[in-house]
Amino acid sequence: MTDPRNDAPPFNDTFPPGADAPTTDSPPADPRADSPLQKVQAEVAELKDAWLRARAETENVRRQGQADVARAHKYAIEKFAEDLLAVKDALEQTVAADASVSPEALKAGAVLTLKSLDAAFGRAQITEIDPVGEKFDPHRHQAMQVVESDLPPNTVVTVFQKGYLINDRVLRPALVTVSKAPEAPRGKGPAG
Repeated sequence: MTDPRNDAPPFNDTFPPGADAPTTDSPPADPRADSPLQKVQAEVAELKDAWLRARAETENVRRQGQADVARAHKYAIEKFAEDLLAVKDALEQTVAADASVSPEALKAGAVLTLKSLDAAFGRAQITEIDPVGEKFDPHRHQAMQVVESDLPPNTVVTVFQKGYLINDRVLRPALVTVSKAPEAPRGKGPAG
């Protein structure tokens, strides 16, 4: 008896003419290479990288902003201080003046120094509160005294010390005297 398995033709490892032989340069095709899981994993890795970069950029911007604010606070007064140097120089010259300088010259120098100081205040947005004749404002004025006056009640009569605002914020309130209505004269009770 012959074994049917032995009747098969011998194995032929040659390819028929016209058939392409597999190349050994490329790896065998991975059936999972284009799987949806790998696509999603690649997209997740890409998004994670983009997120980390954006987070780092945000942190850098935050740190730079903090540094800018710190520099602004540190040097905000620099321009005002520079303006005050001229005032200080003028005051030192006045103090150092000898007796030969006339009082009128000293007064003229003091007036110019005051103008220089007013100009520095103006550049720094510092304004005076000089409220004589105005209605009393407890946010800008501090009443030191209340006096009877012919002026309407709660009107500023005199200013002991001027107040100052910086950008519409009270730096120092004005110290003032405020009017009140005169009291009616007290007469004797009704005649009875």
